[in-house]
Amino acid sequence: MRPHVILVTGQLLTAEVFAPQVAALSDRYDVSLADQASDETIAGMTERLLAAAPARFDLVGQAMGGFVAFEVLRQAPGRVRSLALLATLAPNDTPAQTKRRQGYIRLVEDGRFDDVVEERIPILVHLARREDEPLLSVVRRMARETGPQTFLRQQRAIMARVDSRPSLGALACPTLIVWGRQDGIATEAHQREMLEAIPGARLEIVEDCGHLATLEKPRTVSRLLAQWLA
Repeated sequence: MRPHVILVTGQLLTAEVFAPQVAALSDRYDVSLADQASDETIAGMTERLLAAAPARFDLVGQAMGGFVAFEVLRQAPGRVRSLALLATLAPNDTPAQTKRRQGYIRLVEDGRFDDVVEERIPILVHLARREDEPLLSVVRRMARETGPQTFLRQQRAIMARVDSRPSLGALACPTLIVWGRQDGIATEAHQREMLEAIPGARLEIVEDCGHLATLEKPRTVSRLLAQWLA
């Protein structure tokens, strides 16, 4: 039986965000995408993932997917063979972040979902790619496919998540942290915090890259994941 890799995406993103990595890994691994669209809590997303997963698997969590990954490690640490955390962070929301998310929710409830998508684009991609229409078309397509109701569920799940920092020291599986130098959401301080707290963790910084490293630097991320999983 081939090793199984589960990919967990961030909010407003679909399987397309991992398309380059699925193509790169599928010759050696069984690769599946977790369902991030059906639950209003991180715990619910985690329970759904674990119910569908094999007994042992490698786990790759991107952004919000990292929040799910932390919960997976709390609920079923023995099932995760290795962990990769992409563009994520361990703390729960600050009051300012919660206020911003509440503003997004109001916009969506007022029928302005497209405005939310456009407001987020500058923090999702590197400054030099904010006029990259092929890339931005993928971002907008994933947002459309996610839709406003799923986005609201994801926002509420993120706002209610627990602070994962107290449990980082208990992570026993090998852990890779991947971060784009110009990420507009997860900071270098967030990465260093995880690196110092998770036993034996390794940090890889992707230069000239924003929050969506899997699409902005697909070859680099695919290489890092392939090497890590091997």
